[in-house]
Amino acid sequence: MFRTEQNTSTVAMAIRVWSLIYHATVRDVRKDHGNALMSIFINIFQTFVFVGAFFAMFAILGVQGAGLRGDFLLYILSGVFLFLVFNKSMMSVYGAEGPASPMMKHANMNTMIAICAAALSALYIQTLSITITLIFYHIGWHSVEFADFGGVLKVYMVTWLSGVSIGMMFLALRPWVPQASKMVMTIYSRINMFASGKMFVANSLPGFMLVLFTWNPLFHLIDQMRGYIFINYDPRNTNLEYPLWVALGCLAIGLMGEFYTRNKASISWNARR
Repeated sequence: MFRTEQNTSTVAMAIRVWSLIYHATVRDVRKDHGNALMSIFINIFQTFVFVGAFFAMFAILGVQGAGLRGDFLLYILSGVFLFLVFNKSMMSVYGAEGPASPMMKHANMNTMIAICAAALSALYIQTLSITITLIFYHIGWHSVEFADFGGVLKVYMVTWLSGVSIGMMFLALRPWVPQASKMVMTIYSRINMFASGKMFVANSLPGFMLVLFTWNPLFHLIDQMRGYIFINYDPRNTNLEYPLWVALGCLAIGLMGEFYTRNKASISWNARR
């Protein structure tokens, strides 16, 4: 019988995998809306709602200094941006296609490609939304200046990785306890509304209150981000190493859990989600 010979070199396999990830990412971006621009507009609108709510709250409370000198709205944006990146990445990975999904019937498709696509689609949408928001703010209101853009980008990527790694842990649990895993993830994301520290800075907290927040990687990330944005702010009570090690540890646990779950896949799992 005639058959087509395929190049199975390492480079060819890498190109094939990246091509699958690219097309799966495009599909994931367009999953909620036929028009991919709608996903970006919704994220931008959600950012505006968050920023407007916090700005109004601070104005009512009469808190404008927020413990540092600099652009007050940029201070709010720094917390809101990282909060959204973290939560959106976590939820996107949690909602990735599982081993029992019909998508896994396609040749060369597997759960790792689906997870990578979910993570990259969240990164793409959030990055584009943040960029457009900052451009509008820069043109319409005030010049946007970062003290250390390289540090800002570094913290941003660690935040995305942290959301992906924690989402991986919930994804590995999803087939076994679908309702409980979703409930715990929702509770955790709601706790981050306050425990992330986007409404205050770590340097302004007394010691007895600081211990209530230092367990949270997102608290460290937001505080470190403000240290790279504002030249007059030096974060003394947080560091970047802690959230990075937590992210790598959660990612390793999530990958092991997903590998074990994949081998126990059952088609009935889709009915339990």
